[in-house]
Amino acid sequence: MAQQRKLLGKILEEMKIITAVQVKTALKKQMQESGKKLGEILVEMAVATPAQVTEALARQFDYPYVELKNFKLGPEVIKTVPRDVCEGNTIFPIKDSGSSLTIAISDPLDLFALDNLKFILNKEIIVVLAPKADILAKIEAAYGSKAQSDMTAAIEQATVTQSEIKLRGQDLDSDDAAQDDEAPVIKFVQTMIGDAVKQRASDIHVEPMDNRVRIRFRVDGVCQEVSSPPKRLQGAVLSRIKIMADMDISEKRKPQDGRIKVSVDGRELDIRVSALPATHGESMVMRLLDKEKGLIGLEAMGFHAGDYKRFKSLIRRPNGIILVTGPTGSGKTTTLYAALKELNRADVKIITAENPVEYNMVGINQAQVKAGVGMTFQRILRAMLRQAPNIILVGEIRDQETAEIAIQAALTGHLVFSTLHTNDAPGSLTRLIDMGVKPFLVASSIQAAMGQRLIRMLCDSCKEPDPEPDTIILQGLGIRPEDLRGRKIYRPVGCDQCRNTGYRGRKGIFELMEMNSVMRDMVFRKEPLLKIKEQARLSGMVTLLEDGVRKIFEGKTSLDEVITITHREDITY
Repeated sequence: MAQQRKLLGKILEEMKIITAVQVKTALKKQMQESGKKLGEILVEMAVATPAQVTEALARQFDYPYVELKNFKLGPEVIKTVPRDVCEGNTIFPIKDSGSSLTIAISDPLDLFALDNLKFILNKEIIVVLAPKADILAKIEAAYGSKAQSDMTAAIEQATVTQSEIKLRGQDLDSDDAAQDDEAPVIKFVQTMIGDAVKQRASDIHVEPMDNRVRIRFRVDGVCQEVSSPPKRLQGAVLSRIKIMADMDISEKRKPQDGRIKVSVDGRELDIRVSALPATHGESMVMRLLDKEKGLIGLEAMGFHAGDYKRFKSLIRRPNGIILVTGPTGSGKTTTLYAALKELNRADVKIITAENPVEYNMVGINQAQVKAGVGMTFQRILRAMLRQAPNIILVGEIRDQETAEIAIQAALTGHLVFSTLHTNDAPGSLTRLIDMGVKPFLVASSIQAAMGQRLIRMLCDSCKEPDPEPDTIILQGLGIRPEDLRGRKIYRPVGCDQCRNTGYRGRKGIFELMEMNSVMRDMVFRKEPLLKIKEQARLSGMVTLLEDGVRKIFEGKTSLDEVITITHREDITY
């Protein structure tokens, strides 16, 4: 008689992952929710991870347990099993020894899949267990993303039917020519957008080169090249994007701007399109604005607990100006939207002047700058003040007139948010004075200024402690040997989850400068910027560098990432 298998719950107890009480609770739920496996219920209860459950199943069925991220596979192994077989059976090939094939599965009871594989491959199957999420990630990494495969297929199809596309020319958007998803170029552009969304891209760059068209996605601030169409499809692809963006397809000598609204996997996307005539054709950039994910809350920005508490307190003041500073692409607009989201209530009137309006927010009056018809920042601001708002957002202060109107609004009882292009928070005060704003107006109206940058976060699936951190970088960041005692510094590795970059997602680093009477007096007396910075530090401002170092010690980012953004001013390289 075969030896009876040990129960899964008992194995997890022995592994000291769950308790007997938790097993009983899970079994009770399993009786109420028939069809669910015990492992699934334990994961839902958040008392065990999928990896722990899979490892326990491996012990239960006496199969080896493997961590797929450690496997580096050659292309010959992957070729043994087609992609659709892997996806259809949730398996991944690990080793081919000729007569036998080692595969990773997540469910040892899926006997149908094993029998099916033996029949399809005509080989002996050796089984190892791995979590389902790891198998799916490995399939995507080894075979390329599904959308990327579709993109390659779309390029091939478009290339085959290129003569037909060329004949259609400007009529791609007509009912007869564009059987919408049927036309190859239309399908290619839609697939390109869908793949960009799946890869969490913020921009798509379509760049005509001398003998090819280069397509790149910007993911976490870094451009990555993807499958690109041949040069002969350049005109058709650019024309299709222009048609979608409601731009003039016959105009190829002047820059143009447009907008596309599409739905990808049930998510509404707003895409800003910019066309710039270049040497080998029009360079096009498509900025992807996700209406669902774009409007994030303050808690998701990456604030340190102390700065988060101070900033929340500042944005609830009744009047004054709060400035967010930093270069283009540092997340200033996202921070302002997060603040407005926090303040958006039925009893508060909020009006914005933006160029352009990036996200539509329910309950907020948003005005877009249109210089061609006289809708400038200054004109919108003046009209705003007659609308009796509580809170005003000015997209950007670029000149003296806009700055002075915003200051007058702050001094007459309004809370004003705006952005400014300066390197740090204290620099915003002297920048306004350089614009021509009188120092006493700056001193009396500014409540706070916050500098920020975006840095990439380490991938939680593959980051590892750095045994020997670079001493030059440590010196550049002002980290002393005694600061490292009892602390770990992590470095990027790269895995399937992060597409071998070592990073996944971005957060902000911040320096929040809150004005006080001493600093107001210094601004009034036009003290040098260096002295204002020193006083800001004495008044509790944590610099961008220091906030970056905090995130290094928290294991969220790496030394290399922070050193690219900022370093000590007394260190030269």
